[in-house]
Amino acid sequence: MAENPSECPLGGITPMQQMLASGTGALFTSLFVTPLDVVKIRLQAQRTPFSKGKCFLYCNGLMDHLYVCQNGNSCTAWYKTPTRFTGTLDAFVKIIRYEGIRSLWSGLPPTLVMAVPATVIYFTGYDQLRDFLRARMDSQGRYIPLVAGAVARLGAVTVISPLELIRTKMQSRQLSYRELRVCIQLAVAQDGWLSLWRGWGPTVLRDVPFSALYWYNYELAKAWLCSWFHLQEATFMVSFAAGGISGMVAAVLTLPFDVVKTQRQIELGNMETLQVTASKSSTWLLMRRIRAESGTRGLFAGFLPRVIKVAPACAIMISTYEFGKAFFQKVNQERQLSSL
Repeated sequence: MAENPSECPLGGITPMQQMLASGTGALFTSLFVTPLDVVKIRLQAQRTPFSKGKCFLYCNGLMDHLYVCQNGNSCTAWYKTPTRFTGTLDAFVKIIRYEGIRSLWSGLPPTLVMAVPATVIYFTGYDQLRDFLRARMDSQGRYIPLVAGAVARLGAVTVISPLELIRTKMQSRQLSYRELRVCIQLAVAQDGWLSLWRGWGPTVLRDVPFSALYWYNYELAKAWLCSWFHLQEATFMVSFAAGGISGMVAAVLTLPFDVVKTQRQIELGNMETLQVTASKSSTWLLMRRIRAESGTRGLFAGFLPRVIKVAPACAIMISTYEFGKAFFQKVNQERQLSSL
């Protein structure tokens, strides 16, 4: 991509256009991936109904969000209708037939309030850092995507982590905004400002290595596919394939951290809703405990569901993001030509 530092420092587009491209990609990803997780939750609830105060994770393809069951068997619209499912496909058909197609996106709007800004920060930050490092090092260094991906994810997690904790408090205790402010003030007075980042550690331990591996492999896979098909620039399908492959690799390699992060997130949710004391053990001690109880296989629990969820999400997100950037680049080029 041609680069004009004085006008469009990032491959011919402005940072604002880049934010629009990443925000659009985030919306498309959530629309495609959310139905898969809604069906998964409905099937889980059918096997083991959620009790009052029970926490469960909900993924919109961009972030994992903690949801709290408030009223026992009718705690969410996701399984208020007593429909029995025999499998995933059957669940899709019956939900659409008896509850309407909109039910496949149950719970999505509140999660987008945090997921879209987090994705915008993450993707824009990555491209900004990558191009900055390449300009400073005067190099196309192969490890630059690894560093830029890790730092960008660290920044996004740090910004969003307190907001996720606040959302969990509001949902679990059904607080008004005034009550929430008092609750936060008490928490800060008792445990300090760092208490707002409770759960930050396990999230960073999973997401930062994932992002570093993802971007490193994505840039490699994209370059290899372009070379294989003799392309000067990546097409939509090249970006889609490279994103899916790199997402799958990163998901598999960071799976033990995902298992730990999930347990920690559920613990923190129970602490808010059931007033249960969270475990004080470190992440490494928790990994050792899981390994002692379930063996090494315990650290790779949920291997197939995670790969099935992560790989398509990564493919959709990066391909729509790259498509958006290419669109804005073309618009900018046409404007520059018309102004001559």
